[in-house]
Amino acid sequence: MAHEKVVYCLQKSDRRNKRDLRNFMPTVQNGPPEGGRRIASPPSMVQLATEALLRMLLNGELRPGDRVVENRLTHELGISRPPLREALRVLEQQGLVVQVPRRGAYVTRLSLHDLYELYTLRGELERIAVELGVPCKDPARLDRCRRALAVMQDFAERGDPSAMLEPAYEFHASVIGISGHRRLEDAYRSVQLQMMMCMAMNRLARSQRETLIEDVGRHRALLDRIEEGDRDAVLAELAVHGDKTFLVGIEERLDGHTPDALAWLERVRSAEEQAGPHNRPAGPTFG
Repeated sequence: MAHEKVVYCLQKSDRRNKRDLRNFMPTVQNGPPEGGRRIASPPSMVQLATEALLRMLLNGELRPGDRVVENRLTHELGISRPPLREALRVLEQQGLVVQVPRRGAYVTRLSLHDLYELYTLRGELERIAVELGVPCKDPARLDRCRRALAVMQDFAERGDPSAMLEPAYEFHASVIGISGHRRLEDAYRSVQLQMMMCMAMNRLARSQRETLIEDVGRHRALLDRIEEGDRDAVLAELAVHGDKTFLVGIEERLDGHTPDALAWLERVRSAEEQAGPHNRPAGPTFG
């Protein structure tokens, strides 16, 4: 019963997504010593609760600085406190929730320094991936990029911006994957949820001047350069892949004005002013 209620809340928090967790099926994986196959477990209550909370974060139902009220969430999700607290610990490890002694859990407020670290980390990881993986010699890696883009296209045609976030992230993860460097992708995935939060902020800021189909078109242009196999062209496309709309006035909305973060923000804005509105060398962007 609790499992069904969590599923219902996931659907309610993102009705247009049409993703029903009851459709999760056990998957077959390689692994037993005998060389046979085994059935992976279905998602646990902790996994379902974690995804429910993540959807609430990405949809804006839980906002930065909000207190996570356990009594309300256990009632809404139909679960007990232990799996909810385990889910909160998962999000805390990802930097999305902070536990305050004697006060409870709060949604993390990203600081300007956090954004500086995420932007620069993503940019360096993508640069390394391109230098290692372009031209791509493994067709399976390109196929992975194409599949991710196809999922983005599907949600764009449905007009579902919130559902676009995960496939958009997966597309960029697949770009990292062309390197064939597992530890590089592990590093990228270590901050996945924080990156998705930034992508959600940027998607919202761009929504008035870029359609979802145009968003997919930018990603398709990047994939075209990757398929052509010109490393410099891919790096150039990454430099203008997106904009930094949500950084406008960001220092007035966020704390954490460290010297490094302010210097980075000044470099970003200076580069955009020199390039002009139609040819922005933006470097890493969330979108």
